[in-house]
Amino acid sequence: MSHAHDQPMLVENMLKQEFWEAMYQRDEHRIWSGNVNTNLSSEVDGLTPGRALDLGCGEGGDAIWLAKRGWTVDGADISTVALARAAEAAAEAGVTVRWLHRDIVKWQPEERYDLISAQYMHLPPDLRRDVFTAAAAAIAPGGSLLVVGHSPKAMREFDGQKPPEELYFEPEEITGYLGDAWEWIVETCETRGEGHHTDAVYRARRL
Repeated sequence: MSHAHDQPMLVENMLKQEFWEAMYQRDEHRIWSGNVNTNLSSEVDGLTPGRALDLGCGEGGDAIWLAKRGWTVDGADISTVALARAAEAAAEAGVTVRWLHRDIVKWQPEERYDLISAQYMHLPPDLRRDVFTAAAAAIAPGGSLLVVGHSPKAMREFDGQKPPEELYFEPEEITGYLGDAWEWIVETCETRGEGHHTDAVYRARRL
């Protein structure tokens, strides 16, 4: 049973490396399917491959999918367990990805990318702003920022608790993190799916 007063503790824990190491270690095998996220494949399909960054790459399914399609990919995550599994999966798939151990909430990408994808990265509003603003700043001219997350319409349980609604966002919110709006074209800004599977999908391209 979830209690409102547990929520700040849950959020605090979710920002720690130990939380994610423990979550991945709970299972000796991969916990995700290894398949690409649907919204990533549909949004990226028409783009010309270049340099990509998968923020919060987990066990590497999305990063590996991008690499197979000719992208030069960096995958960044806080969990060393997830990154080790990702490296193993990439070797099995016969692709090269550079895996970066990073605390995403504190990290500002040093390089420029033609695509930065953040899939289901649920953070408190102030950290969400920091992370997505840093991601937008790292997009090269002509590059795209793709952010997908659960919409507030999809209240899911996480570890038996309902996360605070503030962790979810509507796609329109991301426009506020682009910096100079005139430098960008928003190509996708919509809510997809229904029930627990309602996602906010946002993609913008820097001119």
